[in-house]
Amino acid sequence: MPALRRPSIPTALAATALLLGACTEGESGPAGAEGPADPPPRVAVMRVEPRRVVVTDELPGRVSALRTAEIRPQVSGIIQKVLFTEGSEVTADQPLFQIDPASLAADVEAAEAVLARAQADLLNAGLKHDRIQALSEARTASAAALGDATAAQAQGRANVAEATATLTRRKLELAHATVRSPIPGRIGQAITTEGGLASAGGTAALAVVQQLDRVYLDVRQPSIRREALEDMVASGRSEQVGTLAVDIATIAGKLYEFPGKVLFSDTTVDPGTGSLSLRLEVPNPYRQLLPGMYLRARVPSAVYPAALTVPQQAITRDASGKPQLTVLSPDNTATTRAVELGPLVERQYVILSGLSAGESVLVEGQDRAERGRPLLPVPYQPAPSPTEG
Repeated sequence: MPALRRPSIPTALAATALLLGACTEGESGPAGAEGPADPPPRVAVMRVEPRRVVVTDELPGRVSALRTAEIRPQVSGIIQKVLFTEGSEVTADQPLFQIDPASLAADVEAAEAVLARAQADLLNAGLKHDRIQALSEARTASAAALGDATAAQAQGRANVAEATATLTRRKLELAHATVRSPIPGRIGQAITTEGGLASAGGTAALAVVQQLDRVYLDVRQPSIRREALEDMVASGRSEQVGTLAVDIATIAGKLYEFPGKVLFSDTTVDPGTGSLSLRLEVPNPYRQLLPGMYLRARVPSAVYPAALTVPQQAITRDASGKPQLTVLSPDNTATTRAVELGPLVERQYVILSGLSAGESVLVEGQDRAERGRPLLPVPYQPAPSPTEG
């Protein structure tokens, strides 16, 4: 059997070169051909459409009761009974305290006696007047006597009127021995209890009733905001905001379920702070809001009926710091455009000028947009807010 001959070194090198060439041609094609073109960059875009936007100012304020009544006695005496439960709801005209009525009842009886005596004196004066008048007509009584009888009768009528008024006053004092609530609301503690002295001229109240089914919230707003709003309304950019609801938030940021409304704005600017006082009325059916509580009110300061808004991240800045947007053209190329920004509302800027309704703007991927280079637009999907599930 003949021995096998090993290939020479030049022959092996040539075979290896042919094999490598075949592999290179299979991967990248024939020599001189270019690779496939890079795909267009993906960018997130959104179409801008007009919508109604309400701009609010979040202002701190304190709660106060709708009405507060300090229960004070109108007559003096010893308190016999406390007729309410402390911290409970009371109605208007509900009895709260009972003052000892004995002396007041005696005053009523005395006034009734005085009235009866005055009525008797009037009756006697009337009979005397009639008798003297008859004698005067018969020319047996002088004119002076008739005048005296007429005056006595008039005096009797005046005495009856005075006694009647005194009796009415005494009866009112007796009625005031039962101290009643002038308003409905929640009553606090009884400052004076049984056995205490109620004084009509005293400075201390017997108790305090506060009406809490609705409450006031007093906040302060910079006066410059009012001037800016008037200018916006005059220019047609904003609607009137006086009738809009006001959202209320607790100090922890939790939204209160019942919105309030603006009742009035003060006409005097605080010279120290340059602010105006606003009074809001807030429903409080469950008595969750108590006087003295600290709350925050989101007071509407402007209303744009057809605003164009873009997400905050869609705004970029040029070298001088001016805001700009990247707008997508119909051929899927991008152009940069300077815009005028309005307020930032819920992470969206109101665009005052530089953008038209129906245009598409780049929200993400502006750094991949080169002038004249086609882009691959995909719809922008906003991230859920922290309050959403």
